[in-house]
Amino acid sequence: MEHEPDGKTPGLTPEEERDIDENQPPRAAVLHETIRMQGDQELERNVAALFWSALAAGLTMGLSLMAMGLLNSRLPDAEGFKVIASLGYCAGFLAVILARQQLFTENTLTAVLPVMSKPTLNNVVRLLRLWTVVLVGNLCGTLLVAYVMLHLPIFDTKTDQAFLEIGRKVMENDTWQMFSKGIISGWMIATMVWMIPSMESAKVAIIVMITYLMALGDFTHIVVGSAEVSYLVFAGELPWKDFWMIFAGPTLAGNIIGGSFIFALISHAQIRSEGETPEKKGKKKALDEKLKQELREPKAESDRKGV
Repeated sequence: MEHEPDGKTPGLTPEEERDIDENQPPRAAVLHETIRMQGDQELERNVAALFWSALAAGLTMGLSLMAMGLLNSRLPDAEGFKVIASLGYCAGFLAVILARQQLFTENTLTAVLPVMSKPTLNNVVRLLRLWTVVLVGNLCGTLLVAYVMLHLPIFDTKTDQAFLEIGRKVMENDTWQMFSKGIISGWMIATMVWMIPSMESAKVAIIVMITYLMALGDFTHIVVGSAEVSYLVFAGELPWKDFWMIFAGPTLAGNIIGGSFIFALISHAQIRSEGETPEKKGKKKALDEKLKQELREPKAESDRKGV
C-alpha cells in the first residue's frame, strides 16, 4: 500500500478525516483544562451551598457502610465471600458522585489545579475554605448516619454486629498504616477523577472499579471510614480520642498528600512541561491545516493544467 509523505493513509475523504479527528482520545492537556475549570467552579460556590451539598454527601456515604454490613451479615463467613461483600463499598461513592454532591478527596481535588495554575494568596484561601467546609459537612453527615443506624431499630442484631466488625477491621491499623493506606486511597480517588472526563460513558464502571479495589485493599478514606469508626464510638467500644488521633488525623493527612499533592502536582507538572498551552497548540494545528491546504491548491492547479 502506498503512503503519503507524511505517513497518512491515502484516499481518505474529508468526512473520513473528520471522523478520525473526532475519534481521537482527548489529550492530557484537554483533561487538565477540563478538571481545572471544574475546580474553579467549585471555588466560586458559596459556603452555604458547599456545606449542604457536603452534608448530603456525608449522609449518602452511609450507603457504603450499610451495603457492606448487609452483605456481610447475609453471606457465609468464608473468606471468598468477603470479595463479594466488598462490592457494597462502591454504593456510597456511586450515589455521591452521580448526584454531584461535595465529597472530600473528589471535588476538593479538582480545586487544587486552579491554585497550581495560578498560585495566588486569594486562590490558596479559597482552596482552604472549600476544603474546610466540605470536610466539616462530610463528617457531620457520616457521624449523623452512623448514630442513626446504631440507635434506631432499623437492622437486626446480626447486621449490627457486621457494622461493628467493619469498624474493628479499620481500627486494626496503627497510625502509620492509617496514614500510608490513606495516601494510596487519595491517589486512587485522584486517578478516578482524572479518568472520568475522558470516558463519561463509562463513569459508573470507573467508579466501581476504583472503589472496589480500595475496599479489597482495606485502604483508608476519611469520609467512608468516619462512618465505620464512629459507629464503634457511638457503640461505646472506642473513645473519641482514638477516633481523631489514630484514625481521622493520619487518614486525612494521607488522603490530602496522596490525592491533592502527589497526583495533582505530577499531573500539573506533566502539562506545564509540554511548554505549550492548549490554546497555542490549537492555533498551531489550525495554521498547519491552512498550510497543507495552500500546498494542495498549487498541486491541484498544476494537475488541471496538465490535463
